Amino acid sequence: MTTVEDAPAEANDARGRVAELHAIREQARRGPSERATEAQRAKGKLTARERIDLLLDEGSFNEVEPLRRHRATGFGLENKKPYTDGVITGWGTVHGRTVFVYAHDFRIFGGALGEAHATKIHKIMDMAIQAGAPLVSLNDGAGARIQEGVSALAGYGGIFQRNTKASGVIPQISVMLGPCAGGAAYSPALTDFVFMVRETSQMFITGPDVVRAVTGEEITQNGLGGADVHAETSGVCHFAYDDEATCLEEVRYLLALLPSNNRENPPSVPCDDPAERVGDALLDLVPADGNRPYDMRKVIEELVDDGEFLEVHERWATNIICALSRMDGEVVGIVANQPQSLAGVLDIEASEKAARFVQMCDAFNIPILTLLDVPGFLPGVDQEHGGIIRHGAKLLYAYCNATVPRISVVLRKAYGGAYIVMDSQSIGADLTYAWPTNEIAVMGAEGAANVIFRKQIAEADDPEVMRARMVKEYKSELMHPYYAAERGLVDDVIDPAETREVLIRSLAMLRSKHADLPARKHGNPPQ
Repeated sequence: MTTVEDAPAEANDARGRVAELHAIREQARRGPSERATEAQRAKGKLTARERIDLLLDEGSFNEVEPLRRHRATGFGLENKKPYTDGVITGWGTVHGRTVFVYAHDFRIFGGALGEAHATKIHKIMDMAIQAGAPLVSLNDGAGARIQEGVSALAGYGGIFQRNTKASGVIPQISVMLGPCAGGAAYSPALTDFVFMVRETSQMFITGPDVVRAVTGEEITQNGLGGADVHAETSGVCHFAYDDEATCLEEVRYLLALLPSNNRENPPSVPCDDPAERVGDALLDLVPADGNRPYDMRKVIEELVDDGEFLEVHERWATNIICALSRMDGEVVGIVANQPQSLAGVLDIEASEKAARFVQMCDAFNIPILTLLDVPGFLPGVDQEHGGIIRHGAKLLYAYCNATVPRISVVLRKAYGGAYIVMDSQSIGADLTYAWPTNEIAVMGAEGAANVIFRKQIAEADDPEVMRARMVKEYKSELMHPYYAAERGLVDDVIDPAETREVLIRSLAMLRSKHADLPARKHGNPPQ
């Protein structure tokens, strides 16, 4: 039984325990040593906690399991048991909305994943799925912790399983902030978006040393798996930036355009840009001559709120544009051919890029606006042998499977199978509009005339004059701007200057759209 005389001693003991708690928590917060922190900064990198502070709203972070330590023995691990075990996990807010986060701490075991480390990540991923909130991973880890053997490797399996379970349910964003190899690279590849920082972040399955040993090829880490390589060549990286602060600010911007989960719509914001704003500049931006290039980005700027949009995969497959923006304060996903690059044709990479973007928009209730100016699929042996049929079918499948509001606008050329694939009315677009400069046809007039009138051209006294006459005849019969509208293949031919107002009204009408897919476990899309 406690006596009055004992009370002060117990109180002092309780205060001592609390002081001890604060000391331990401070130790966990500071990390292993000042030397390790200096080494991190010497590489031009922030610490894990500094990164979390930049990502989340000020003072909103709630840490989970900061005192977790590994239980492994052998190889000296029993003498080195730092708090957090090399990963910081928790939740906070971005623009006032809940976001879950985990961040590798490179100062501890090089950010390598061990059993306890993995268990912390598993827990925060489960919490994100159950709470229906986005998950952001700040990756700066050296792969599996070799000293823990297969137990560490199995930890990646649990992460991959949860990445797949969360796919299309909550937004998953991977931010690469250091060298990530092997399993550390596969998890980001399963997520919706990958951000990278030039010079400091790399992704590869096998590093330069292994490549050198196996193939004899000499290559640097950045040359093998740096930000520019993945942003321009492989397509693994969606966004690449020069520094961590800018990168994390753009992650915040992306989160502002996404819903918290697949049961919600993207957040709306007040809009000062009038819905009925006239876009007279569009008449000059897009040449009537189908052979003249122009920058489709400038068209998008004229249509969206305040000219602002976030382009996804800006430097990969540049012949097609995929972007997130707002119209009248509502989020919209935009897919558009880019006449400035390869004349806007569809090829293998453009098909893959657009297909994944369409699927993402459909998963997260984002309406899709498609802007067409496409002369067809890119011809060539490399494209055919590389599987353009299979890859082009991915885009076709993605559009046909999408149940969100879908609107397409034919600005200029829309030829052949590429026209059908780019969300034509025949594959389920809710509304299709065209400008008076549109040319919707099986192929260009020159090619069509050469096929249809081959005999007449060959037998003519002047084949070139005959060819020109046949081209003109084909255009007047089958390629005039109102041919598709007369046959109900487009819903209306509109004044380009009124495009913004027409689209906003159409999107508002479609906001309550509901469409069901057939009952099935899942489809079997072309791979």
